[in-house]
Amino acid sequence: MTSTEPALRHALDRERAHHEHCRTVLAAMVEGAREHVVTGEDVSASGADAEVLGHRLRSRAREMRELPQGPLFFGRLDFAEGEEAGRALHIGRLRITEHPAAPPLVVDWRAPVSRAFYQATAADPRGVAVRRRFGWAPDARGDRADLTGLEDEHLGRGESRAGALVVREIERPRLGPMRDIAATIQPEQDDLVRAGLGDTVCVQGAPGTGKTAVGLHRAAYLLYTHPQRIRRGGLLILGPDPVFLSYIAEVLPALGETGVRQSTLAEEIARHPVTRTDGARTAALKHDARTAEVLRRALYARVDPGAAYDLAVPDGSYRWRVPAGTLARVVADVREEEPPYTVGRERVRARIAAHVREGAERRAGPRTDAWLRRVERSRPVGAALDAVWPRVRPEEVLAPLLTDPDVLARAADGILDADEQRALLRPGPAPRSWRSARWSAADLVLLDEVAGLLGHPEGYGHVVVDEAQDLSPMECRAIARRCAFGSLTVLGDLAQGTTPWAARTWRTTLAHLGRPDAAVTSLTTGFRVPKEVVDLTNRLLARLGVDVPPARSLRGGGELTLRACAPGAVPETVVEAVRHALARDGSVGVVAAGPDVPRLRAALDAAGLPAAGPEHLGARVAVVPASAVKGLEYDHVVAVEPAAIAEAEERGLHRLYVVLTRAVSRLDVVHTRPLPF
Repeated sequence: MTSTEPALRHALDRERAHHEHCRTVLAAMVEGAREHVVTGEDVSASGADAEVLGHRLRSRAREMRELPQGPLFFGRLDFAEGEEAGRALHIGRLRITEHPAAPPLVVDWRAPVSRAFYQATAADPRGVAVRRRFGWAPDARGDRADLTGLEDEHLGRGESRAGALVVREIERPRLGPMRDIAATIQPEQDDLVRAGLGDTVCVQGAPGTGKTAVGLHRAAYLLYTHPQRIRRGGLLILGPDPVFLSYIAEVLPALGETGVRQSTLAEEIARHPVTRTDGARTAALKHDARTAEVLRRALYARVDPGAAYDLAVPDGSYRWRVPAGTLARVVADVREEEPPYTVGRERVRARIAAHVREGAERRAGPRTDAWLRRVERSRPVGAALDAVWPRVRPEEVLAPLLTDPDVLARAADGILDADEQRALLRPGPAPRSWRSARWSAADLVLLDEVAGLLGHPEGYGHVVVDEAQDLSPMECRAIARRCAFGSLTVLGDLAQGTTPWAARTWRTTLAHLGRPDAAVTSLTTGFRVPKEVVDLTNRLLARLGVDVPPARSLRGGGELTLRACAPGAVPETVVEAVRHALARDGSVGVVAAGPDVPRLRAALDAAGLPAAGPEHLGARVAVVPASAVKGLEYDHVVAVEPAAIAEAEERGLHRLYVVLTRAVSRLDVVHTRPLPF
């Protein structure tokens, strides 16, 4: 603030008093929501209307009760021009008002008027004279003393800068779950957050650019802007694994949004437990987009117009006849229309019944709908339908493909060569039936594909997909089926693709997601990872074979230490690096190739430095296998033997890139062998 110390104290006292008033009003809002539930129970209405009203009131009351404690505002706008001229608006994570018709005490950060907080500059002030940012103590719960400072930008005087409070918030030590970034959203991030509901957005984000936070804040923005449409269709957050979901779990509740499904794709498609493991080549083939056509052929091979026969449908003492040729033509016509398999079966049933009805009405006059339904559900019609278009489960389609060479050869002819077909077949005797079959993780993706051919799964209004660069074509298709009539936010970094089928271009991934024309936006400016680490990882980036622009960092003051040691001294060197890191604030992540993790944890325990695993997000020290660190961040990372990490898997250099970019303040590299970078 550019005023004298007494003026600053006076301004702080006024803002603290305003915050105290906001807390009182919020408590009244929470109590009012509870009272509305009680009042609503006595409302006289139809059963359906009362149930809808009750659900809405209870949901609102629950949301209000579940709001986490914390500061109620983080910024303020003083307007000099426009519709808000002469007003001062506090910006926070939730609208707070004494009465629905009264001016708000705090404006929701997602409201249109709040956009000026993120977009206004001295060159384009958007009517803002002063933008004020508030400094709150770490882990503030909203107490009066937690408001520790404020900074003003006088945009009307030409001032526009990122002040110390913004920098302090961005660089705050990282301990525990991910925090929201509502107070520090940058203009390019704000553009993505506020993209329209119908827009599918793909964000190519370098490490530390906030792409995950952008996706979560966009979800919160859409829930605020289109509440009925989004809640009716549902909103799904897809993460790569349960640890990552735990890491981001508190962001949306902190923004006032609860009840959003956060899941992994494996959970979404889990028809059976995973009880077998595929070899690398077999798994890659199952994730290959060509397999979709193999499955489609195998399913529709069960449709057989040649199995049609003369059908007699009883109607009292009379029998209505459907000649075999007519039935065969019906099946062939429906097959050419290419409906979902189950829809096609019912379409054949309906056309058989329509043919019978037409003959009956020519002979004896109109027939009722009830009569038509009896014909459709009659035993002879069902038997004929089973002959030409049989019922089938996904497992009944997939199990023969993986165990019978002849079945696979017919379905894969011209798609997979003989060697690829042999790689898909399971070794050993075939199970007696699909009920006794054991399934791999890749098999579940194939089963989901067949289920999608049978009938469309229930979809979502919007899906946010994080770490999307690691999705296979078949996994993309599974997501596309769940968002056929909605939109997507696709987040990832091609340089961090570590699966054998990881994307090398976003256009390929977007095509498999059914959004080939979606806009791709690159975020290259990092706010968390310091320049010293980014400069190192940019040297590795050139070796990864992906078309990704180098990252740049606005954050200096990081530390990079290379610790060379003898092969037998790695545990001791790691212990020394961790002791050094613990002298500073923040979290410490020791990241190594999977086989090295047990001995490093043992060494730290023996040294009196107990370490947790990656699932314990609040731990001060964690030892994490390189395969599990994606999406996580630590203030201080100790990367152990980069050469071993790079050699551990097919895309090991990409994995190493992930490991090195988990450091948001300091990076120690412990090595005995030459460094890959």
